[in-house]
Order: sequence, then structure tokens, then C-alpha cells
Amino acid sequence: MNEPAETYSIADLAREFDVTHRAIRFYEDEGLLSPARDGTRRVYSKRDWVRLKLILRGKRLGFSLAEVHEMLELYDSAPDERPQLEKFVAALAARREQLERQREEIEEVLSEIRAFERQSRKILVGARRRRQPARARQP
Repeated sequence: MNEPAETYSIADLAREFDVTHRAIRFYEDEGLLSPARDGTRRVYSKRDWVRLKLILRGKRLGFSLAEVHEMLELYDSAPDERPQLEKFVAALAARREQLERQREEIEEVLSEIRAFERQSRKILVGARRRRQPARARQP
């Protein structure tokens, strides 16, 4: 990804961030991006470039659009980055805890699956052994 240019078209942003025009318009409809207009053409600024980068990062980290919106509002309103960073660190910690709980649940389910697989394989081996003598007796 390159450093922000002075202005971007929707096609520029879509290409730069590998997203669809529709996704960018959706973020605009949700109030996350606010491009200027040149007639009917959207003109995105460096600020929009940074915001889209933050939106996509938040999405990748599993934050809801409402959470991303809240963080962006802090970014816009706080001359001091500290409140924004404190909120972001708290949100990251909560997300990490949620993912760790999910990982524990996944590990439990995987353990159960492994146990069922072992049990099923033993049953299959036993069934094969019971059938083999019957086949050996056939001419």
C-alpha cells in the first residue's frame, strides 16, 4: 500500500485497498467516509484514505462497524491521541479475550471430534475383523 496521494477517485481507493466500489459506498452510507463532490464524482481525501485503512483494519480484527465508527469519532475529535489509544487498547484486549474463549471452545470441540473418530475407527476395525472369517469360508 502506498502513502496517500492528495485526492483519490472511488476506483483508486478500490484498487488500492482491494475492495469493491459498493463496499466504499456502503462505508460512506454508514457515515464512515465523507468524500467531497465534483459534480457527481466522489473525491476522496488523504483523510478518507486513512479512514478506509482504519475501517478495513478494524474489520479484519473483528470489530463491528459501530465499534469502528466510535473509534473513528475519537480519532476525529481528540487532539491528543491518548484517549483514542486507550479506547483502542481496551477494544483490542476485549477482542483478544473473545478470540481466546472461542479458541478454547474450538479446542474442546476438536478434542471431542478426535475422540469420536478414534471410537468410530475402533468400531470399524472390529466390524472388518468379524466379516473377514465369513469371507474366508466362501469358496
